[in-house]
Amino acid sequence: MSNSVDLSDLPPELLETIAKKLKVHKDYIRFRAVCRGFRDSVPKIPKHLPCQLPWLMLPRRTNQDPESNLRSFLSISDGKVHLINLPEDSDNHRRCGSSHGWLVMLDETPLISIVNPLTQCKQHLPPLSSFPNVISFAPGETGREYTIKTSDDDVYTCSSKEMRDSFIKKVVFSSSPSNEDADYYALAILNQTGDLAYCKKGDKRWKFIDDANSYCEDVVYYEDCFYAVSKHGTIAKCDVNGPTPDVLFLETQRQIGGDMQYLVNWKDELLLVTRYTELEFNMDQNKLDIVYKTSEFQVYKLVLNGLKWEGVSELDGHALFLGENSSIAFCASDFPGCKRDCIYFTDDYSEWNYDGANGNHDLGVYDLGNESLEALTCYPEEFYSGRRWPPPIWFTPSLH
Repeated sequence: MSNSVDLSDLPPELLETIAKKLKVHKDYIRFRAVCRGFRDSVPKIPKHLPCQLPWLMLPRRTNQDPESNLRSFLSISDGKVHLINLPEDSDNHRRCGSSHGWLVMLDETPLISIVNPLTQCKQHLPPLSSFPNVISFAPGETGREYTIKTSDDDVYTCSSKEMRDSFIKKVVFSSSPSNEDADYYALAILNQTGDLAYCKKGDKRWKFIDDANSYCEDVVYYEDCFYAVSKHGTIAKCDVNGPTPDVLFLETQRQIGGDMQYLVNWKDELLLVTRYTELEFNMDQNKLDIVYKTSEFQVYKLVLNGLKWEGVSELDGHALFLGENSSIAFCASDFPGCKRDCIYFTDDYSEWNYDGANGNHDLGVYDLGNESLEALTCYPEEFYSGRRWPPPIWFTPSLH
């Protein structure tokens, strides 16, 4: 008597139960590839999977055909590079955010495009010309297409290229734009003024969140509100669900020192991550070369009883991913190759912090437990060291 089991005879209910236990999308694909019975028992696009471990979107290779639309995405789990056709990321485009599996793209027009590289779905946010401080947009006025008013009521002009490169620092979503049946909000941090602007799905114009313009270090969507952090670690809780924004300021103790602040939703708690950098000044052929690099991170969790930041020395087995992306935390044990209690960081320390800063991309892994830095070993730096911008960015692959 044979003890072998024909897998195609397994009941669909059992296969569905097994599939829902899978947490990694690659394992789900392999599961469906077993046989037709497996494929027929579960949907092609899984809805149950948790947020997947980010890929690192790499710059163009220095020897890449300038006409090619292929972009490289590095999986840190296995070190493999995935090539994706992405015409929205040509040389005349700039990324200004990666959130819920979507990239935010600008070019030298007023359009703000968002694209999911995996599904190739594309949408638009309200244009640059619809921000409240943009008085006018005149496409025929070459070099001074935009007229902008400052908070002091001064007026100045700037070019389409300057708007693309410097107007928006980062865009964060409240939820995935992929869900056609649900609304989402987008929040933009403006570079020079530090204003926070938001829009809802379907809006035609951006709106400012008044009084929160100094809370421009980072933003995270947490407990149905946007939480924004200042340079000193103080928090503005911004509820944009009503007809006008409702802002509550959380007066925590001021954080002294550090160069950048990040907010992360970690196990339903709010983390503040402070990044420290060092500068080196080198003279080469009578030219001053400024090189910066990350030296350490410090992590704190918000204690609501007393409103204070409490230092933490470990992340309970989680890993944080920080940079130009929406800051995010993962349970490291759910994903092969992900290191527990570590911070994976990319280079978002832009020229707005130190003009003329050069050098290789500032990215790597910081071990919070032993306070050590190491390179991201799977990053193929030899292919990209000749290209300073755009730096790599974390992208969370999502099919829904």
